[in-house]
Amino acid sequence: MKPRERTLRRWFTGMAFLLPNLLGFCAFTLVPLALSFAMAFTDWDIMRHNQFRHEPLHFTGLENFIRLLGDPQFWRDLGNTFYLMLGLPFAMAGSLGAALLLTRVSRRRTAVLPALAATTLVLIASGLGLLWGGMAESGVWFLFGMLAASVLLAGVLTGGTVYRTLFYLPSFTSGVATYVLWKKLYNPHSGPINFGLAPVLDRLTSLVRTSPDAFTYGLPVICAGLAAAVVGWQVRRLRSRWSGSESGLAAMVTGALTLGIPLGLLLSWQGFSMIVAVGVAASGAAVLIVTTLRRPRPWGRARSADAGLGTEFALAMLSLPLLLVLAAGIHVGPALPALAVSGIEPPDWLGSYAWAKPALMMVSLWAAIGSNNMILYLAGLGSISPELYEAADMDGASAGQRFWHITWPQLAPVTFFIGVMGIINGMQGGFEVARTMTAGGPAGATTTLSYYIFSEGFETGRLGYASAIAWVLFALVFAFSLLNFRFGNRDLSD
Repeated sequence: MKPRERTLRRWFTGMAFLLPNLLGFCAFTLVPLALSFAMAFTDWDIMRHNQFRHEPLHFTGLENFIRLLGDPQFWRDLGNTFYLMLGLPFAMAGSLGAALLLTRVSRRRTAVLPALAATTLVLIASGLGLLWGGMAESGVWFLFGMLAASVLLAGVLTGGTVYRTLFYLPSFTSGVATYVLWKKLYNPHSGPINFGLAPVLDRLTSLVRTSPDAFTYGLPVICAGLAAAVVGWQVRRLRSRWSGSESGLAAMVTGALTLGIPLGLLLSWQGFSMIVAVGVAASGAAVLIVTTLRRPRPWGRARSADAGLGTEFALAMLSLPLLLVLAAGIHVGPALPALAVSGIEPPDWLGSYAWAKPALMMVSLWAAIGSNNMILYLAGLGSISPELYEAADMDGASAGQRFWHITWPQLAPVTFFIGVMGIINGMQGGFEVARTMTAGGPAGATTTLSYYIFSEGFETGRLGYASAIAWVLFALVFAFSLLNFRFGNRDLSD
């Protein structure tokens, strides 16, 4: 057999093995993608273009995209999508905490007695907390005398293997089944969440009635003071890194946005319109950037505009949850005395416009803490050289110093990758949980872009307009994908 014939034979053999996958890709990905792109420039409507009505299909050019920009429902759903993504920093912080705990347990397999002593103290404290909150004694004994104790004991004795399995279990469960279960948990009348919150809120009501000024003035002042300390530390750190040529323009913008997002969200909670809230937050971030860029840089210029971006992004994912919690304390504190007059009641989680999005965020947070993000953090922690920690121990570094100066910088590439992928998934997600638990309500509070695409395409039948929305969503996802390709493979710890 000639070499050319042998090459062709091998080529056809390889293509025969690849043909099933190629046919599936063409049938379910390539052809629908091309068809969707063509539909985005037409007025295709199922109600007018079907086998019973033979109206001609018209090419509309950019009309669907122009209409989309003026559609208030599109902007509302885009805002809902970004709002639900505020749970991403909490999920990343939880995944990192779980990975650190699992790593610590697996490294101390021989220290069983201290671990058992620590878990016993946790059990006792948790049981007393539930008893103080009003749970029946029999329920406390069941939860912590049998189930929790068995899990903790098994986790310690197996060096964390049971913990890893339990943390990762939500990733194996069916999404719809999980959301149906959470819908039952959120039931305002018979759900166990409100049943457990009721006695705790009763105690809180009596406490607020006893000392209302502590919540009206004290809680906001304390939260504002802590927020000011965090903001001041962040501003000084950004200016120091800029002056030392450690951070470029992109890193400065990321750090400024970390401070602007909680400010804008707090203003929106206070009743300001979204335009005003975004404008004030953007103005504050711009003032910080401009004043920082005017500072001299005696040690030269940064290597590039994106120098230090990974470090700032990773730190933003850690500091943003703290600032959001403090902003919530500033907003909630003054309202507690008025609520305590009639009694603070558990919320109607899925039926309230104000609580629907936080309820879905908590479901996503529960599922994300032990997901692939935790696995990635475990891999990142396992790749850190033990020699770095040994050198730090010889220098007398504390546990906090080892984390801030060794663990956190070494995890910057992992954090950057998880953050970018989380943003991409957050833009595309939200449909399954909203469809199962709220059907996009109440009053469109949980309708995301993906749900809006489904509604326009398969409920109203406007396939052309739905395709235009889908391609706008694709453009947003593609932009963040380019960001990941551009910076994801760099040494982001700088």
